[in-house]
Order: sequence, then structure tokens, then C-alpha cells
Amino acid sequence: MTEATKETLGFQTEAKQLLQLMIHSLYSNREIFLRELISNASDAADKLRFESLKNSALLDGEGEIQIRIDHDSEANTITISDNGIGMTKDEVITNLGTIAKSGTADFISKLSGDESKDSQLIGQFGVGFYSAFIVADKVDVYSRRAGSDVSEGVHWESTGEADFSIETVEKAGRGTQIVLHLKDDAKEFSEDARIRNIIKKYSDHIAIPVVMKSQPMPEYDEEGNAKEVTAEPVDEVVNNATALWTRSRSDISDEEYNEFYKLISHDFQEPLKWSHNRVEGKLEYNSLLYVPAKAPFDMYNRDADRGLKLYVQRTFIMDEAEQFLPMYLRFIKGVVDSNDLSLNVSREILQQDPAVDSMKSALTKRVLDMLAKMAKNDEEAYAKFWLEFGQVLKEGPAEDFNNRDKIAKLFRFSTTASEGTAQDQSLEGYVERMKEGQNKVYYVAAENLVTAKNSPHLEVFRKKGIEVLLLTDRVDEWLMGHLMEFDSKQFEDVGKGSLDLGELDTEEEKKAADELATANEGLVERIKAVMAEQVEEVRVTNRLTDSPACLVVGQGDMGAQMRRLLEQAGQAVPESKPIFEVNPEHPLVAKLDVEQDEDRFAELTAILFDQAQLAEGGSLEDPAAYVRRLNKLLLELSK
Repeated sequence: MTEATKETLGFQTEAKQLLQLMIHSLYSNREIFLRELISNASDAADKLRFESLKNSALLDGEGEIQIRIDHDSEANTITISDNGIGMTKDEVITNLGTIAKSGTADFISKLSGDESKDSQLIGQFGVGFYSAFIVADKVDVYSRRAGSDVSEGVHWESTGEADFSIETVEKAGRGTQIVLHLKDDAKEFSEDARIRNIIKKYSDHIAIPVVMKSQPMPEYDEEGNAKEVTAEPVDEVVNNATALWTRSRSDISDEEYNEFYKLISHDFQEPLKWSHNRVEGKLEYNSLLYVPAKAPFDMYNRDADRGLKLYVQRTFIMDEAEQFLPMYLRFIKGVVDSNDLSLNVSREILQQDPAVDSMKSALTKRVLDMLAKMAKNDEEAYAKFWLEFGQVLKEGPAEDFNNRDKIAKLFRFSTTASEGTAQDQSLEGYVERMKEGQNKVYYVAAENLVTAKNSPHLEVFRKKGIEVLLLTDRVDEWLMGHLMEFDSKQFEDVGKGSLDLGELDTEEEKKAADELATANEGLVERIKAVMAEQVEEVRVTNRLTDSPACLVVGQGDMGAQMRRLLEQAGQAVPESKPIFEVNPEHPLVAKLDVEQDEDRFAELTAILFDQAQLAEGGSLEDPAAYVRRLNKLLLELSK
């Protein structure tokens, strides 16, 4: 090829930033690069096997699918080769010149400059090929797509700086060859023993042979002198090359489970938990499911790639088989290998196969059981899980009616019994602590925990010692619209509708409340006249003990939290007015009742209304008017 066919292209901006972090050794464990490159080669082999199901000619003339590792201590290089699917020129540019993963910009924005913290973020993000630049100051990639002509090979070259070069070359075999020109301080990775140790540590369990040249053992004469070695080096499979999920659980160490998770997830952290299971009977399949320690950056993008690695009779079918777990469990990583699905399976066939539905049901139950076991036996690990994935799990009751009770038992909330900011209380624990005569689970929804804890709606509950759930996640009010009840106990929003405490109120308390409402009918009518445009109703409260007033949402109306969420998303929100409840036993309301000047009465009533809005975490329609009224009142009091 002539030099004119060689192109120089720039990296995507985010890739450029990430490469610079790589080059400056953000990883504390540099040997990780080999695991990542072997993992990519394994994926390429899996993809070739899948495509060959439709076109067997793709496998012709190359022998067994394998990964080869060669090293040259004198040249200070290490080469990773595979005879997998390979790449076209366009695929090389896309895969090696950009970071083809959603959430890239968010990832870059979270980098702090602290190497130890940023390395964890990179591990969470997953970077695969880019890890080569941890140890190499130059990388050459040679690739040819299976089924293409010898003349359609591609050579990609970069030093990991601002750009890379790419040219069309001749390449004899299909697949990809990556040559790492090691940095001076990375010479150890060109040594035979070092490479073998890394492969055994990280890649022993992949189902494809990793091959290295094995030097023949020296022979010695009778006097103990070494004879000249004449035998040629032979190929040797370095790894176990048996799919980990097909082995017996008793034969697999925790370290092997952890390393396999890192291989399939490209995560640099160990998982929180895993479940390995073999099912026999009407359906036969193996599953290995992992709960990650950290959520990916695109967790809340429901359109992002998700799902398990699917194998059929140990043949790779697809990377993200989303049909085997519901959307609310999209954070689960792992492998499922079935004997009961067709080898020519496609996404369309998967969606129509009854066996898939049965497997989905069983795998969902297995994940929920794994989480329940974690919650019971390892509270510290479960607290970490809930912090990362709790909001996603809360999507469950709306999506999975059959498992609604199982999912609800996994929920954790802050309550008026919690210490600090922890979401550490289960619904089962709440029910066990319920007061005698209490038949409802009470909750308050607010923008944040401080607002929830200080909500005036909690006053009567504190007085009576009744625990209340403090719901502050964006999804909470939507969740309660689908959860409805737990352990036959209805959920009740303490800021919505008429508050009926049932047997928790004594007959004397109910009688006193009725008498208070009757005695203040005149005050209520005066306030109604003033607030007719702003409120649906005015009434005497039975919720408040310390505050003068509060706002209540109508029983059939949308809550304030959901209303704010829809407004922020630009969605239409149905019109509704709040109910204004006043506490006649509060000194301010008592003073309002005896105010004879109707203009001043209106001003004071408006102040109480605005304060009630602020106490709920709401925003005022006219903040300036509130300030003017308050300043006027302060000036009057200072005279």
C-alpha cells in the first residue's frame, strides 16, 4: 500500500480525555489490561460462532477458534491475537476511535482529579481496549472481518495522544491482532512467567483456549551439562478453557467467581453477591447471576443495553438478552446457558418461546430470593445495594404484579424512627412496630428528607407515637400508586384527603374535634371568602398540634411530589386546588379569629397560606407579595 492510503483521524473528545487518564496510570493494578484484551478477544470468538450458525463458511480454513498470546522480551512487546469475527475499517474507526457507550459525558464530568477515586469510576464505566495504554506507549491493531477478502485487512496505530492512523492492508487470517509496544516501566509484561500468571488469575475460566508457545525443557548429559535444545516450541493451552457456569459450585472458588464477573461486566470492582444454579427437569439450563457493587452511569436510561449473556448448548447467542429478566432488574449481570432453545434463536423467536417465559419467571424469583437472603444475612452489603439500586427496584410493583409482595419486602425507607439520613427500615419492620388498633401504613412524600421530617402533617403522629414513612425519592409517589398495600395494610398519604386515624383516636378525641370544628365555623367561612380563588376547601384540622395551618391534597388529586416531577419533565399537569386546614388552637389563628379589620384579616390569612406552602417544600406563585405582606406585619409589630 502507498502512504497516500493512510489516514490520520482524531479521537472522540471523551476518548481523548480518557486516554490521557490511562496514560497517567490511573489504574493501581496495571495487569488488568491483559484481562480486558482477552475478554474482548473472547467476545469476538463468541460473535463468530453465532454468525457461523447462519453462514458456516465463516469458519473455513482457520482451524480451532482460539486466542494466542506472544511476547518478545527483546523488542519489549506483547501480542494478543484471535481468529474471531474481526472488524472492517469502519468498525475499527467506530470501536477504537470512540467510546461507544451511553453516559460518556456524565462519566467525564464526574472525574475529580483524585487518581484513586477516578480509577474506581473508570472501572465502573468499563473501557476495554483503552486499558492497553496503561502499559503501552504505542499500540498497533491488525484486523480483518470474517468472510472478507485478504486485501481488506485494516491496520490501526496510535500512541494514545490526539489522533490515530488507519490504513488498508493485506491480512492472511480473519480476526484481530493487537501489538502492544510496552513502556520502559512495563517490561515485566513481556516475560513468559508473568503473562501466564495473569492469564491463570483472570482468564482461566473463559470457554476459549488461550494459547502460548511453550519452550521445551532443557536436557542434561551424565555430567550435568545442558544439552543444546533442538526441539521447536509447541503450543500450550494456558487456561482451563471450560465455561465456569458449567462447573460444579463446589469446584469454584470465590476468587474465580469474582474474576468471571469482572470479565463479563468489564467492572473493576467485585460484585456484592452472586447465585449459581443448575436447573434440570422440564427445562434444563445453567445460570450465573451477579449483583454489582456500583450502578452504571446509564442505569436510569431504560433504553440502554441490558440483559444476560445468552448461550444455547454452550454456543454464544447474544450479549444482552433482555428477555430473561424484567426491566426493574436490569442491573443484574450474568450468564444463562440453555439446552431447550433453538441454536438459530433470534430476538423475535425468544419473545415467542414459552420456554423463555418459564426461564424468566424462574430467574426473576432467583434474583429476588438472592436479594432477600442478602438483606437478611448481610445488612451492610444490602445497605450498599439499596443505595445504588433501590430506586430501580421500586419500579417493580408496577411491572411485576405476581412478585409484588416479594419486591415490597426488599424495600427500605427512612421513617420517623430512623436515625440520620439512612433508608434502613423495612415494611415488615414497620408492621411489627405498628400501634395497637393501627390498620394502615402511613407515609408522607416530600422533595427531600429535611422537608419530610419537618412536615406539619407529622405533628399528630408524633404526639401519638405513630411511625410514618418518609418518602423522598422521585419515584416514591408513583410507587405508592401501584403498591397500594402491604401485609393487608393499606398505605395512606398523611397529606391527602381527610385524616382518619380510626381506633388510634379515642372517642373523647373525636368528640373534641367535632366540637372544635363546630365552634369555628364562622372563622372557616371568613377564610373561605378570602381564599375562594386559591383553595378548594377550608376546614379545621385534626393533623396539627404546633403549626397554625397546612395544605392538604384532595383524595383523588395528584400529590405535590408527582406534580413537581411531571412539571419538571414538561408534562401536562391536571388542574387542582389544595385544601386549607387551620388549627384554631394555635395563637396566630386565635388572633386571626378576633381580627375585625377585614383587609388586615385577608393579609394575615394570605401569610398563613403562603407559609403552609413553604412548609410543604412548595414554591410561591408570588414570592414578592409574600415578602411585602410579611414586612408590613413586622413593621406593625415594631411600633
